[in-house]
Amino acid sequence: MPTTNYRNCTLCRVMRGFAFGGLGAAAAGYGAIWFGAEKQDAVLYALFGAIALTAYMNRKRPEQK
Repeated sequence: MPTTNYRNCTLCRVMRGFAFGGLGAAAAGYGAIWFGAEKQDAVLYALFGAIALTAYMNRKRPEQK
């Protein structure tokens, strides 16, 4: 009987991207404000934080057995 890999379905990848994008944006944005950045700059840090964490979590990894 074939096994189905639900970790790589399209909806799963989109929802995982939203989740990690939100976490990255929150961490980078609030971190920038905590370190003294202006609010306009914190938005840019949040954008790059979201991109970075999403890319990190969606990287190719060797198959685990």
